[in-house]
Amino acid sequence: MKPLGIYIHIPFCVRKCGYCDFLSMPAGPDMHGRYTEALLREINGCEGKFRFDAGEYDVRTVYIGGGTPSVIDPKHIKRIIRSLEKVFGFGQINEKGNLNGDRNGSRPEYPEKDIEVTIEVNPGTVTREKLAVYRQSGINRLSIGLQSVDDRELKALGRIHSYSDFERTYYAAREAGFENINVDIMTAIPYQTMESLEKTIDTLAGLDTPPEHISAYSLILEEGTPFYEKYAEKSGDETENENEGDRIRLPGEDEERAMYHFAVEHLAKYGYSRYEISNFARPGHESRHNTSYWTGTDYLGLGAGASSLINNVRFRNEAETEGYMCDPATTDRFSEEVRLGRSDRIAEFMFLGLRMSRGISEDEFLSRFGITVDGCFGSVLTKLIRDGLIKRNEGNISLTEDGVDYGNYVFSRFLEPATDDRSA
Repeated sequence: MKPLGIYIHIPFCVRKCGYCDFLSMPAGPDMHGRYTEALLREINGCEGKFRFDAGEYDVRTVYIGGGTPSVIDPKHIKRIIRSLEKVFGFGQINEKGNLNGDRNGSRPEYPEKDIEVTIEVNPGTVTREKLAVYRQSGINRLSIGLQSVDDRELKALGRIHSYSDFERTYYAAREAGFENINVDIMTAIPYQTMESLEKTIDTLAGLDTPPEHISAYSLILEEGTPFYEKYAEKSGDETENENEGDRIRLPGEDEERAMYHFAVEHLAKYGYSRYEISNFARPGHESRHNTSYWTGTDYLGLGAGASSLINNVRFRNEAETEGYMCDPATTDRFSEEVRLGRSDRIAEFMFLGLRMSRGISEDEFLSRFGITVDGCFGSVLTKLIRDGLIKRNEGNISLTEDGVDYGNYVFSRFLEPATDDRSA
């Protein structure tokens, strides 16, 4: 059976942050319910829509993201997971169509399976009751969007929570039995200094039972967002804060790079190893779902705007939520459907695999594509090694520290194989 990761997109939030360009929007309970019903229809009809046999796949991970999935009633989350279990057969469904071990609200177990089931939550949108339902539903990993422990930085980002809200959410999650928690933080954000970044890391590492995983993302000014309009041409300069009458300064490019390297080194002191450009984990707690993307595992994306890769075909659902809900189980709701040729698969293997600290395996490249990496990218590799951007070590090719800084340039060098052998 082929491994499969499943992504569920919940496009709702309390308020859209000024830097966010994800498919998300505020909505009420009625919309939440209608959208859930559409998701259930897509799940139940996914074999016909994506033209595959669910029985050929072994589900390894489920990731519920958004938006902020924790804004909707947890009963919707439970129904979504139950539908996945029935379609893909990983929840031990009995002859009556019920999940074994789910009587009286008890948490289901997946014997003979080791499935990572993650949900994204934000402080201020989670209650103890919601966390209990998540556990009963089989969710065993949380990803909490903190961003900073500094309340002024949180306010400048437009977050709806304070650090104390995060603490309440975090300890409630521990009390509910969650033993695998990721916390998101951001660098190069308004007001941030090296000292405030250090405080964020120190505070998280100093929690009773610190998080097993930390994701550290640099603020990206995406075109079309309020932050882009406000800061795009002013990084490193002061900007007037109309609401507080003071000056906001966004770290410049050199400061952003220095903050990133500081975060890598400081997190390592607390036992968090960088295994991907923006992700750090204690041993054994790397995100298996995200790792599956970087290593080329098939994944099924369900919900408005969600992307999939099934049998070398990339699909993307319609992003307009009302349109998606009209008939979510039909191919008419694809905004993109592209079959990846051999050269596409080679390029993705390289630039996704190089995001990981271990890089790509030369033996695996040869096994997958029937050609050596040198046979495909010889001159590119020679130049990047000479420039100090990639390195070779015991059959692996990976980024150097300078290569991480100029990752987009390195990745672009592998978009087309340097060989004439480009058969589909």
